[in-house]
Amino acid sequence: KRTMQKEDIHVFHHLTYGNALWKVSSYGQKQTFIWGPIGGLETVPKEFSKHYGWKWRMIEMVRRSTVALLPMNTSFQKRCKNANLIFCKTEDTRSLIPERYRTKAILMTDVAIDIEKCLYNEIKKDDDKVSILTIGRLDAWRGFDLVIEAFNMLAEKQKNVELQILGDGSDKARLARIINASAARDNIKLSGNVSQEQYYIYMQNCDIVVNAALKEGAVTVAFDAIANGKPMVCIETGGYTRALTSGMCEIIAKHDRQQTIYELFKGMERFCKQEERHKVLEECHNMIKELSWEAKGKAVRDAILGITE
Repeated sequence: KRTMQKEDIHVFHHLTYGNALWKVSSYGQKQTFIWGPIGGLETVPKEFSKHYGWKWRMIEMVRRSTVALLPMNTSFQKRCKNANLIFCKTEDTRSLIPERYRTKAILMTDVAIDIEKCLYNEIKKDDDKVSILTIGRLDAWRGFDLVIEAFNMLAEKQKNVELQILGDGSDKARLARIINASAARDNIKLSGNVSQEQYYIYMQNCDIVVNAALKEGAVTVAFDAIANGKPMVCIETGGYTRALTSGMCEIIAKHDRQQTIYELFKGMERFCKQEERHKVLEECHNMIKELSWEAKGKAVRDAILGITE
């Protein structure tokens, strides 16, 4: 408030780290108020969460209850009313904005590509092993269990595949049990947390990236995959996946759990073919500028100018 008054600023853009439930300055809401990108209101279907441990089943139950009670959340309703422009990370979030305010809400993911990290090169390896990489905090909703089960199906058909799982988190013990019970356990590695430098090395050396998050998650990984020309297999979230094409990735619709696992397997199988991976390099190269931070900045600027001019 002091800064805005001193500098005669009348546009207040509240960044949320993707959480629509966090408080917003009362003073800021009285200015030209831009809110978001907001998110955090997406839920995981019970078809998937019933396989989680007790803690994560409870978390998803609470999340579903929180979303169901949004019409009675006066703070949320007030922010929707006061906002002049609402950036929503996903269509699910946009659909939860009260209908009378929804015309102010537009889809805008909060991640883009850093062009300086674009390599466009396929690493020449000494063997023909296909390396599959999946990355993120080991939370149940990120779908690592789905990736492991899909990889088991892949390993039955192809012996030259390996799966690297980078990250740590409270679901690690459950995932380790799933891996240990797997026939493909020798080809699956839970590598834990790594430094950012190591992360980029893993990204550059892998052949396929998988992001099986069941709601908007791990999008930095998705855009890093595009920046490095890596094919990706992911689940449709109604958010960042809107920016992707079938030429650079395999986007899986959320079916029942077994069908989703099967389609993740088919996506990975597609990109085990070297000729398919070569096609992805070209497609990523063609899309890179459209998905860059510069393009994102212009889109945000134009949206704001549309309500302030």
